[in-house]
Amino acid sequence: MAVNARRLGPDDLSACLRLDRLALKGLWTKQQWESELSENNRLVMGIDTEDRSLIALASGWLVLDELQIMAVAVDPMHQRRGFGARVLQSIIDRASSLGAVSATLEVAATNAAGRAFYAHSGFCITGRRTGYYANGDDALLQSRSIGSGRDFRTDQTE
Repeated sequence: MAVNARRLGPDDLSACLRLDRLALKGLWTKQQWESELSENNRLVMGIDTEDRSLIALASGWLVLDELQIMAVAVDPMHQRRGFGARVLQSIIDRASSLGAVSATLEVAATNAAGRAFYAHSGFCITGRRTGYYANGDDALLQSRSIGSGRDFRTDQTE
């Protein structure tokens, strides 16, 4: 049913806004999505159905040699079918090919499904931001290695 993951761009704005409303409850504004889809240091990968309907996306920022994952979304009608893992891996692979050696993200401490998903994808908890979200939930900082290269934090080659 779904085709391979692909890099999304400005032409995918309306599809990203639709998926954001469905899966992320309107996380970002139109202007924020325009930036995500057009700025050079940002990556947005997506998975379409055969009729070109966007069903999954992952967005991240490349900062030096780190991928900062900002959002992962799957259309509720297509969840629990591996699309989240597939789109997450596609953004990690793309970032690795561009020189990233690690990936980081934040997930709400109360989001058990999200925590399990990221743990299954190799992420480990590295910290906590107390009261980070608007509803008062803590954010768990998570990270994982994704490739080899020079680690700017230690100036060592992995």
